[in-house]
Amino acid sequence: MEKPNVVRDWQGRAYLVGESPRDLINRPRSWMLWLPWAAMIAIAPLQYGYAAAVPGLLGPGDRSVAGVLAPLAVWIVCQAVVAFPTAYLVRGGRLGVRAALGAGAVLTGTALLTLALADGAAMILAGYALLGGAGAGLVYGVCTEVVSRWFPERPGTQVAFATGAFAYGAAPLAVVAGAGPDHLGAAFGVSAVVAVAAIGLAARFVRLPPPRWWPSHVDPRDHALDSLVLRRTPPALREFSTGQALRTGALSGLVAILVLAGAVSIFDVVVLATLEAPASWLALTLLIALNGAGRACAMVASERFGRRRVLSAVLALLAVGQPLFAAGATPGSTGLIFVAAVFAGLGGGAFYPLIASLVREFFGQERTAEIHGVVYSTKAVAGVLGVGLAYAALTSGSQATVFVGMAMAAVLSLVVSHRLRRPGCPATLPAGM
Repeated sequence: MEKPNVVRDWQGRAYLVGESPRDLINRPRSWMLWLPWAAMIAIAPLQYGYAAAVPGLLGPGDRSVAGVLAPLAVWIVCQAVVAFPTAYLVRGGRLGVRAALGAGAVLTGTALLTLALADGAAMILAGYALLGGAGAGLVYGVCTEVVSRWFPERPGTQVAFATGAFAYGAAPLAVVAGAGPDHLGAAFGVSAVVAVAAIGLAARFVRLPPPRWWPSHVDPRDHALDSLVLRRTPPALREFSTGQALRTGALSGLVAILVLAGAVSIFDVVVLATLEAPASWLALTLLIALNGAGRACAMVASERFGRRRVLSAVLALLAVGQPLFAAGATPGSTGLIFVAAVFAGLGGGAFYPLIASLVREFFGQERTAEIHGVVYSTKAVAGVLGVGLAYAALTSGSQATVFVGMAMAAVLSLVVSHRLRRPGCPATLPAGM
Protein backbone atom coordinates (compact mmCIF):
# COMPACT_ATOMS: atom_id res chain seq x y z
CA MET A 1 0.00 0.00 0.00
CA GLU A 2 1.33 3.40 -0.97
CA LYS A 3 1.75 5.71 1.98
CA PRO A 4 -0.96 8.40 1.91
CA ASN A 5 0.21 11.98 1.68
CA VAL A 6 -1.51 15.37 1.71
CA VAL A 7 -1.37 17.36 -1.53
CA ARG A 8 -2.47 20.98 -1.87
CA ASP A 9 -3.71 22.71 -5.00
CA TRP A 10 -3.27 26.33 -6.09
CA GLN A 11 -6.09 27.45 -3.79
CA GLY A 12 -4.58 25.72 -0.76
CA ARG A 13 -7.21 22.96 -0.63
CA ALA A 14 -5.88 19.71 0.85
CA TYR A 15 -6.28 16.23 -0.67
CA LEU A 16 -5.36 12.87 0.87
CA VAL A 17 -3.77 10.86 -1.96
CA GLY A 18 -2.24 7.40 -1.91
CA GLU A 19 -4.75 4.94 -0.46
CA SER A 20 -6.71 3.03 -3.09
CA PRO A 21 -10.26 1.70 -2.62
CA ARG A 22 -8.75 -1.78 -2.51
CA ASP A 23 -6.59 -0.68 0.41
CA LEU A 24 -9.52 0.88 2.26
CA ILE A 25 -12.47 -1.45 1.59
CA ASN A 26 -10.92 -4.34 -0.34
CA ARG A 27 -13.27 -3.63 -3.25
CA PRO A 28 -13.48 -1.33 -6.28
CA ARG A 29 -15.00 2.05 -5.48
CA SER A 30 -17.75 1.29 -8.03
CA TRP A 31 -19.40 -0.62 -5.18
CA MET A 32 -19.80 2.73 -3.44
CA LEU A 33 -21.86 3.95 -6.39
CA TRP A 34 -23.94 0.92 -7.30
CA LEU A 35 -24.98 -0.01 -3.77
CA PRO A 36 -26.29 3.52 -2.99
CA TRP A 37 -27.95 3.52 -6.42
CA ALA A 38 -29.79 0.29 -5.52
CA ALA A 39 -30.78 1.74 -2.15
CA MET A 40 -32.22 4.79 -3.91
CA ILE A 41 -34.28 2.52 -6.17
CA ALA A 42 -35.57 0.80 -3.04
CA ILE A 43 -36.99 4.01 -1.52
CA ALA A 44 -38.45 5.27 -4.84
CA PRO A 45 -41.91 3.68 -4.33
CA LEU A 46 -42.41 5.80 -1.23
CA GLN A 47 -42.63 9.12 -3.09
CA TYR A 48 -43.36 8.83 -6.81
CA GLY A 49 -44.75 5.32 -6.39
CA TYR A 50 -47.27 6.51 -3.82
CA ALA A 51 -48.17 9.50 -5.99
CA ALA A 52 -48.75 7.21 -8.98
CA ALA A 53 -50.96 4.99 -6.82
CA VAL A 54 -53.24 7.85 -5.68
CA PRO A 55 -56.18 6.80 -7.94
CA GLY A 56 -55.99 3.24 -6.63
CA LEU A 57 -55.72 4.41 -3.03
CA LEU A 58 -58.82 6.55 -3.47
CA GLY A 59 -60.88 3.50 -4.40
CA PRO A 60 -61.02 1.21 -1.35
CA GLY A 61 -63.14 2.47 1.50
CA ASP A 62 -64.19 5.58 -0.38
CA ARG A 63 -61.24 7.53 0.99
CA SER A 64 -61.27 11.27 0.53
CA VAL A 65 -58.78 13.09 -1.66
CA ALA A 66 -57.44 14.93 1.39
CA GLY A 67 -57.11 11.66 3.29
CA VAL A 68 -54.93 10.16 0.54
CA LEU A 69 -52.82 13.24 -0.23
CA ALA A 70 -52.13 14.31 3.36
CA PRO A 71 -49.84 11.32 4.10
CA LEU A 72 -47.82 12.13 0.96
CA ALA A 73 -47.32 15.71 2.13
CA VAL A 74 -46.26 14.53 5.61
CA TRP A 75 -43.91 11.95 4.07
CA ILE A 76 -42.17 14.61 1.95
CA VAL A 77 -41.74 16.85 5.00
CA CYS A 78 -40.23 14.03 7.06
CA GLN A 79 -37.92 12.87 4.25
CA ALA A 80 -36.61 16.37 3.56
CA VAL A 81 -36.13 17.26 7.22
CA VAL A 82 -34.36 14.00 8.15
CA ALA A 83 -32.04 13.91 5.10
CA PHE A 84 -30.19 17.09 6.13
CA PRO A 85 -29.11 16.14 9.67
CA THR A 86 -28.33 12.61 8.50
CA ALA A 87 -25.76 13.78 5.95
CA TYR A 88 -24.35 16.25 8.47
CA LEU A 89 -23.99 13.68 11.25
CA VAL A 90 -22.53 11.06 8.93
CA ARG A 91 -19.95 13.51 7.59
CA GLY A 92 -18.93 14.47 11.12
CA GLY A 93 -18.61 10.84 12.21
CA ARG A 94 -21.37 11.16 14.80
CA LEU A 95 -23.67 8.72 12.97
CA GLY A 96 -22.43 5.47 11.49
CA VAL A 97 -23.24 4.51 7.91
CA ARG A 98 -24.21 0.96 8.90
CA ALA A 99 -26.53 2.12 11.70
CA ALA A 100 -28.23 4.75 9.54
CA LEU A 101 -28.79 2.44 6.59
CA GLY A 102 -29.88 -0.41 8.86
CA ALA A 103 -32.52 1.82 10.44
CA GLY A 104 -33.49 3.08 6.98
CA ALA A 105 -34.02 -0.49 5.77
CA VAL A 106 -36.32 -1.33 8.68
CA LEU A 107 -38.33 1.90 8.45
CA THR A 108 -38.68 1.74 4.66
CA GLY A 109 -39.79 -1.89 4.77
CA THR A 110 -42.31 -1.05 7.50
CA ALA A 111 -43.71 1.85 5.48
CA LEU A 112 -44.17 -0.21 2.33
CA LEU A 113 -45.77 -3.07 4.26
CA THR A 114 -48.11 -0.53 5.83
CA LEU A 115 -49.25 0.54 2.37
CA ALA A 116 -49.65 -3.11 1.37
CA LEU A 117 -51.71 -4.19 4.36
CA ALA A 118 -53.22 -1.24 6.25
CA ASP A 119 -56.38 0.58 5.26
CA GLY A 120 -56.84 2.92 8.22
CA ALA A 121 -55.85 6.57 7.89
CA ALA A 122 -54.04 6.62 11.24
CA MET A 123 -51.96 3.55 10.39
CA ILE A 124 -50.96 4.96 7.00
CA LEU A 125 -50.07 8.31 8.51
CA ALA A 126 -47.90 6.73 11.20
CA GLY A 127 -46.43 3.78 9.30
CA TYR A 128 -46.01 5.31 5.86
CA ALA A 129 -45.75 9.07 6.33
CA LEU A 130 -43.79 9.36 9.59
CA LEU A 131 -41.71 6.17 9.68
CA GLY A 132 -41.33 5.93 5.91
CA GLY A 133 -40.36 9.57 5.58
CA ALA A 134 -37.72 9.20 8.30
CA GLY A 135 -36.41 5.99 6.72
CA ALA A 136 -36.14 7.50 3.26
CA GLY A 137 -34.42 10.57 4.71
CA LEU A 138 -31.82 8.37 6.37
CA VAL A 139 -31.13 6.45 3.16
CA TYR A 140 -31.06 9.58 0.99
CA GLY A 141 -28.76 11.47 3.34
CA VAL A 142 -26.28 8.61 3.72
CA CYS A 143 -26.19 7.66 0.04
CA THR A 144 -25.59 11.19 -1.24
CA GLU A 145 -22.80 11.71 1.29
CA VAL A 146 -21.16 8.37 0.48
CA VAL A 147 -21.20 8.89 -3.29
CA SER A 148 -19.91 12.47 -3.10
CA ARG A 149 -17.04 11.40 -0.81
CA TRP A 150 -15.94 8.45 -2.96
CA PHE A 151 -16.11 10.43 -6.22
CA PRO A 152 -14.69 13.84 -5.24
CA GLU A 153 -13.43 14.57 -8.77
CA ARG A 154 -17.02 14.48 -10.15
CA PRO A 155 -19.33 14.54 -7.13
CA GLY A 156 -22.27 16.25 -8.78
CA THR A 157 -22.50 13.92 -11.75
CA GLN A 158 -22.17 10.73 -9.71
CA VAL A 159 -24.62 11.87 -7.02
CA ALA A 160 -27.10 12.81 -9.77
CA PHE A 161 -26.78 9.31 -11.23
CA ALA A 162 -27.51 7.75 -7.84
CA THR A 163 -30.37 10.06 -6.91
CA GLY A 164 -31.95 9.65 -10.33
CA ALA A 165 -32.91 6.16 -9.18
CA PHE A 166 -35.04 7.86 -6.50
CA ALA A 167 -37.39 8.80 -9.34
CA TYR A 168 -37.23 6.18 -12.10
CA GLY A 169 -37.14 3.39 -9.51
CA ALA A 170 -40.88 4.03 -9.08
CA ALA A 171 -41.66 3.41 -12.78
CA PRO A 172 -42.56 -0.29 -12.32
CA LEU A 173 -45.05 0.61 -9.59
CA ALA A 174 -46.55 3.27 -11.86
CA VAL A 175 -47.15 0.55 -14.47
CA VAL A 176 -48.86 -1.64 -11.87
CA ALA A 177 -50.98 1.30 -10.69
CA GLY A 178 -52.03 1.95 -14.28
CA ALA A 179 -53.34 -1.59 -14.55
CA GLY A 180 -55.79 -0.96 -11.72
CA PRO A 181 -55.92 -1.01 -7.92
CA ASP A 182 -56.22 -4.78 -7.54
CA HIS A 183 -52.47 -5.46 -7.56
CA LEU A 184 -51.29 -2.42 -5.60
CA GLY A 185 -51.11 -4.27 -2.29
CA ALA A 186 -48.95 -7.01 -3.76
CA ALA A 187 -46.75 -4.46 -5.52
CA PHE A 188 -46.10 -2.57 -2.28
CA GLY A 189 -45.44 -5.87 -0.50
CA VAL A 190 -42.84 -6.90 -3.09
CA SER A 191 -41.32 -3.42 -2.87
CA ALA A 192 -40.96 -3.88 0.89
CA VAL A 193 -38.98 -7.10 0.45
CA VAL A 194 -36.78 -5.51 -2.23
CA ALA A 195 -36.19 -2.44 -0.05
CA VAL A 196 -35.08 -4.40 3.00
CA ALA A 197 -32.75 -6.54 0.86
CA ALA A 198 -31.20 -3.67 -1.15
CA ILE A 199 -30.76 -1.22 1.73
CA GLY A 200 -29.60 -4.01 4.04
CA LEU A 201 -26.96 -5.00 1.49
CA ALA A 202 -25.81 -1.39 1.31
CA ALA A 203 -25.61 -1.27 5.11
CA ARG A 204 -23.39 -4.35 5.05
CA PHE A 205 -20.81 -3.05 2.57
CA VAL A 206 -21.02 0.75 2.20
CA ARG A 207 -18.37 2.74 4.04
CA LEU A 208 -16.94 6.26 3.91
CA PRO A 209 -13.39 7.03 2.81
CA PRO A 210 -11.08 9.05 5.08
CA PRO A 211 -11.67 12.82 5.16
CA ARG A 212 -10.29 14.65 2.10
CA TRP A 213 -9.65 11.34 0.33
CA TRP A 214 -8.80 11.65 -3.37
CA PRO A 215 -8.32 8.90 -6.00
CA SER A 216 -4.65 8.40 -6.81
CA HIS A 217 -5.20 8.05 -10.58
CA VAL A 218 -6.35 11.70 -10.80
CA ASP A 219 -3.82 14.38 -9.93
CA PRO A 220 -5.77 16.87 -7.77
CA ARG A 221 -3.47 19.75 -8.76
CA ASP A 222 -4.03 19.17 -12.47
CA HIS A 223 -7.75 18.72 -11.86
CA ALA A 224 -7.93 22.05 -10.01
CA LEU A 225 -6.19 23.77 -12.95
CA ASP A 226 -8.31 22.14 -15.67
CA SER A 227 -9.36 24.98 -17.98
CA LEU A 228 -12.79 23.49 -18.68
CA VAL A 229 -13.51 23.10 -14.98
CA LEU A 230 -12.36 26.65 -14.24
CA ARG A 231 -14.40 28.11 -17.10
CA ARG A 232 -17.64 26.13 -16.90
CA THR A 233 -17.81 25.02 -13.26
CA PRO A 234 -15.53 27.44 -11.41
CA PRO A 235 -14.77 26.86 -7.72
CA ALA A 236 -16.05 29.14 -5.01
CA LEU A 237 -14.12 32.37 -4.50
CA ARG A 238 -13.66 31.40 -0.85
CA GLU A 239 -15.01 29.03 1.77
CA PHE A 240 -18.28 30.24 3.33
CA SER A 241 -19.62 29.25 6.73
CA THR A 242 -23.28 28.29 6.94
CA GLY A 243 -24.09 31.60 8.61
CA GLN A 244 -22.30 33.58 5.90
CA ALA A 245 -24.08 31.62 3.17
CA LEU A 246 -27.45 32.32 4.77
CA ARG A 247 -26.79 36.05 4.45
CA THR A 248 -26.21 35.91 0.70
CA GLY A 249 -28.80 36.45 -2.00
CA ALA A 250 -27.49 33.39 -3.83
CA LEU A 251 -28.68 31.02 -1.12
CA SER A 252 -32.10 32.70 -1.03
CA GLY A 253 -32.31 32.31 -4.80
CA LEU A 254 -31.47 28.61 -4.68
CA VAL A 255 -34.09 28.09 -1.98
CA ALA A 256 -36.72 29.92 -4.03
CA ILE A 257 -35.93 27.81 -7.10
CA LEU A 258 -36.16 24.55 -5.17
CA VAL A 259 -39.45 25.48 -3.52
CA LEU A 260 -41.11 26.67 -6.74
CA ALA A 261 -39.78 23.99 -9.09
CA GLY A 262 -40.16 21.27 -6.46
CA ALA A 263 -43.82 22.14 -5.95
CA VAL A 264 -44.45 22.02 -9.71
CA SER A 265 -42.68 18.66 -10.03
CA ILE A 266 -44.68 17.00 -7.24
CA PHE A 267 -47.92 18.55 -8.50
CA ASP A 268 -47.35 17.13 -11.99
CA VAL A 269 -46.94 13.55 -10.80
CA VAL A 270 -50.04 13.58 -8.58
CA VAL A 271 -52.35 15.27 -11.06
CA LEU A 272 -51.14 13.28 -14.07
CA ALA A 273 -51.81 10.08 -12.13
CA THR A 274 -55.44 11.11 -11.73
CA LEU A 275 -56.13 12.40 -15.24
CA GLU A 276 -59.02 10.56 -16.86
CA ALA A 277 -57.38 10.24 -20.25
CA PRO A 278 -56.51 7.15 -22.31
CA ALA A 279 -53.08 5.74 -21.41
CA SER A 280 -52.38 8.57 -18.96
CA TRP A 281 -50.61 5.98 -16.80
CA LEU A 282 -48.17 5.45 -19.66
CA ALA A 283 -47.46 9.18 -19.79
CA LEU A 284 -46.98 9.12 -16.03
CA THR A 285 -44.46 6.28 -16.30
CA LEU A 286 -42.61 8.25 -18.98
CA LEU A 287 -42.56 11.36 -16.79
CA ILE A 288 -41.20 9.45 -13.78
CA ALA A 289 -38.52 7.72 -15.86
CA LEU A 290 -37.36 10.99 -17.43
CA ASN A 291 -37.48 12.73 -14.05
CA GLY A 292 -34.76 10.37 -12.87
CA ALA A 293 -32.73 9.96 -16.05
CA GLY A 294 -32.79 13.70 -16.72
CA ARG A 295 -30.78 14.34 -13.55
CA ALA A 296 -27.66 12.57 -14.78
CA CYS A 297 -28.05 13.99 -18.31
CA ALA A 298 -28.35 17.54 -17.00
CA MET A 299 -25.22 17.17 -14.89
CA VAL A 300 -23.20 15.91 -17.84
CA ALA A 301 -24.46 18.82 -19.95
CA SER A 302 -23.66 21.29 -17.17
CA GLU A 303 -20.01 20.23 -17.15
CA ARG A 304 -19.79 21.41 -20.75
CA PHE A 305 -22.14 24.40 -20.80
CA GLY A 306 -22.16 25.54 -17.17
CA ARG A 307 -24.45 24.80 -14.22
CA ARG A 308 -26.48 28.01 -14.31
CA ARG A 309 -27.17 27.83 -18.04
CA VAL A 310 -28.34 24.23 -17.82
CA LEU A 311 -30.41 25.01 -14.71
CA SER A 312 -32.21 27.75 -16.67
CA ALA A 313 -32.79 25.36 -19.58
CA VAL A 314 -34.19 22.70 -17.22
CA LEU A 315 -36.58 25.16 -15.59
CA ALA A 316 -37.69 26.35 -19.02
CA LEU A 317 -38.57 22.77 -19.97
CA LEU A 318 -40.57 22.42 -16.76
CA ALA A 319 -42.45 25.64 -17.52
CA VAL A 320 -43.26 24.61 -21.10
CA GLY A 321 -44.68 21.32 -19.87
CA GLN A 322 -47.39 22.96 -17.75
CA PRO A 323 -49.54 24.62 -20.48
CA LEU A 324 -49.10 21.46 -22.55
CA PHE A 325 -50.58 19.48 -19.67
CA ALA A 326 -53.43 22.00 -19.48
CA ALA A 327 -54.13 21.56 -23.19
CA GLY A 328 -53.76 17.78 -22.99
CA ALA A 329 -56.31 17.58 -20.19
CA THR A 330 -59.07 18.65 -22.58
CA PRO A 331 -61.00 15.97 -24.52
CA GLY A 332 -59.40 14.90 -27.79
CA SER A 333 -55.91 16.15 -26.93
CA THR A 334 -54.44 13.03 -25.35
CA GLY A 335 -51.31 13.12 -27.51
CA LEU A 336 -50.26 16.39 -25.91
CA ILE A 337 -50.02 14.67 -22.53
CA PHE A 338 -47.08 12.59 -23.78
CA VAL A 339 -45.34 15.68 -25.15
CA ALA A 340 -45.94 17.45 -21.85
CA ALA A 341 -44.61 14.43 -19.94
CA VAL A 342 -41.34 14.64 -21.89
CA PHE A 343 -40.85 18.34 -21.11
CA ALA A 344 -41.99 18.14 -17.48
CA GLY A 345 -40.10 14.90 -16.91
CA LEU A 346 -36.78 16.25 -18.16
CA GLY A 347 -37.25 19.45 -16.16
CA GLY A 348 -38.96 18.06 -13.08
CA GLY A 349 -36.00 16.42 -11.35
CA ALA A 350 -32.81 17.73 -12.93
CA PHE A 351 -32.82 20.94 -10.91
CA TYR A 352 -32.09 19.03 -7.68
CA PRO A 353 -28.49 17.95 -8.50
CA LEU A 354 -27.84 21.22 -10.30
CA ILE A 355 -28.74 23.17 -7.17
CA ALA A 356 -26.54 20.86 -5.09
CA SER A 357 -23.60 21.51 -7.42
CA LEU A 358 -24.19 25.26 -7.38
CA VAL A 359 -24.07 25.17 -3.58
CA ARG A 360 -20.61 23.64 -3.83
CA GLU A 361 -19.45 26.14 -6.46
CA PHE A 362 -20.94 29.17 -4.72
CA PHE A 363 -19.95 28.43 -1.13
CA GLY A 364 -17.00 26.00 -1.24
CA GLN A 365 -16.29 22.40 -0.28
CA GLU A 366 -15.91 22.64 3.50
CA ARG A 367 -19.56 23.25 4.44
CA THR A 368 -21.28 21.77 1.42
CA ALA A 369 -23.25 19.17 3.40
CA GLU A 370 -24.54 21.75 5.89
CA ILE A 371 -25.41 24.47 3.38
CA HIS A 372 -27.01 22.12 0.88
CA GLY A 373 -28.89 20.55 3.76
CA VAL A 374 -30.44 23.92 4.53
CA VAL A 375 -31.50 24.29 0.88
CA TYR A 376 -32.72 20.70 0.47
CA SER A 377 -34.77 20.83 3.68
CA THR A 378 -37.01 23.43 2.02
CA LYS A 379 -38.28 20.57 -0.13
CA ALA A 380 -40.66 20.16 2.82
CA VAL A 381 -42.26 23.48 1.85
CA ALA A 382 -42.31 22.45 -1.81
CA GLY A 383 -44.01 19.18 -0.92
CA VAL A 384 -46.78 20.78 1.10
CA LEU A 385 -47.31 23.41 -1.60
CA GLY A 386 -47.30 20.92 -4.47
CA VAL A 387 -49.64 18.45 -2.75
CA GLY A 388 -51.94 21.28 -1.65
CA LEU A 389 -52.24 22.62 -5.18
CA ALA A 390 -52.81 19.09 -6.47
CA TYR A 391 -55.69 18.81 -3.99
CA ALA A 392 -57.09 22.10 -5.31
CA ALA A 393 -56.85 20.82 -8.89
CA LEU A 394 -58.54 17.51 -8.07
CA THR A 395 -61.39 18.99 -6.06
CA SER A 396 -62.11 22.20 -7.96
CA GLY A 397 -62.62 20.65 -11.38
CA SER A 398 -60.39 23.28 -13.01
CA GLN A 399 -57.17 21.35 -13.56
CA ALA A 400 -56.26 23.37 -16.66
CA THR A 401 -56.35 26.62 -14.66
CA VAL A 402 -54.11 25.22 -11.93
CA PHE A 403 -51.66 23.94 -14.56
CA VAL A 404 -51.40 27.49 -15.90
CA GLY A 405 -50.67 28.68 -12.37
CA MET A 406 -47.93 26.07 -12.08
CA ALA A 407 -46.48 27.33 -15.35
CA MET A 408 -46.23 30.78 -13.79
CA ALA A 409 -44.43 29.30 -10.76
CA ALA A 410 -41.95 27.53 -13.06
CA VAL A 411 -41.38 30.75 -15.02
CA LEU A 412 -40.74 32.61 -11.76
CA SER A 413 -38.11 30.02 -10.81
CA LEU A 414 -36.55 30.54 -14.25
CA VAL A 415 -36.37 34.30 -13.66
CA VAL A 416 -34.67 33.71 -10.30
CA SER A 417 -32.12 31.39 -11.93
CA HIS A 418 -31.10 34.17 -14.33
CA ARG A 419 -30.38 36.44 -11.37
CA LEU A 420 -28.08 34.01 -9.55
CA ARG A 421 -24.60 35.40 -8.90
CA ARG A 422 -21.59 33.77 -7.30
CA PRO A 423 -21.16 35.26 -3.81
CA GLY A 424 -18.19 37.61 -3.64
CA CYS A 425 -18.19 38.26 -7.39
CA PRO A 426 -18.72 41.97 -8.21
CA ALA A 427 -21.89 42.62 -10.18
CA THR A 428 -19.86 44.25 -12.95
CA LEU A 429 -17.97 41.00 -13.59
CA PRO A 430 -19.33 37.80 -15.17
CA ALA A 431 -21.10 35.67 -12.57
CA GLY A 432 -19.65 32.44 -13.96
CA MET A 433 -21.52 29.74 -15.73
